[in-house]
Amino acid sequence: MTTLKAILIDDEESGLNSLKQKILQHCPSVEIIALCNKPADGLAAINDLLPDLVFLDIEMPLMNGFTLLQQVSFKNFELIFVTAYDYYAINAIRVSAIDYLVKPVEIDLLVSAVKKAHEKKENEPNKRLELFLENATNQQKKLHKIAIPTFNGIQFIKIEDIIYLEASGNYTKFYLTHSRQYMVSRTLKEFEDMLPNNLFVRIHNSHVINLDFAEKYIRGEGGQVVLTENIVLEVSKRKKNELMKIFLNK
Repeated sequence: MTTLKAILIDDEESGLNSLKQKILQHCPSVEIIALCNKPADGLAAINDLLPDLVFLDIEMPLMNGFTLLQQVSFKNFELIFVTAYDYYAINAIRVSAIDYLVKPVEIDLLVSAVKKAHEKKENEPNKRLELFLENATNQQKKLHKIAIPTFNGIQFIKIEDIIYLEASGNYTKFYLTHSRQYMVSRTLKEFEDMLPNNLFVRIHNSHVINLDFAEKYIRGEGGQVVLTENIVLEVSKRKKNELMKIFLNK
């Protein structure tokens, strides 16, 4: 396994030193090339030292992590946030397929994040940082894209192209416009939490639909929803009343 040159950026000295010790003890493939307790120093270190990996705190005085990322000129590195930030920021991170660790950092999650950083660095072009900045900028407006891990790497898809999602054990199948399909090794619940709840609705244990593609509701015990391209999906009895309220108020 190749060595990843890493920069750690956190305004809290205790957090910075704690993370350093955990990396030294449990992540031998990571070489720490800089510790920065000031965002400006972190920005300069990234542009000067060209790291493979950056561990970044979000809430820092004078310049937060988002602002720092917007200003870096060198962007070809893997990113792991170390944070306890609010839901909207975490959601922007998750849908961009960027890893994050919640303080205090758990060792097994740190090791797992570093392993994934190795895999991404070796196998994928890094468009995740650009997607994250786009999603973070739009988080109070509207999410435009989501990054989904597939068997071959990471696929960047537009939210507006998702017709529905289907659960398959611990996997989720995406059904998109133009007959495109992707199988993803994450649960349907994870994507239900990520996607905008004013647009995506769970109608059954197995299905989450995009309301923009709903064309008709057929009455029944639970009933059925007809989506574009004549896709017919069952509605569970438990979800029927909730779905009818959404349709009648839409």
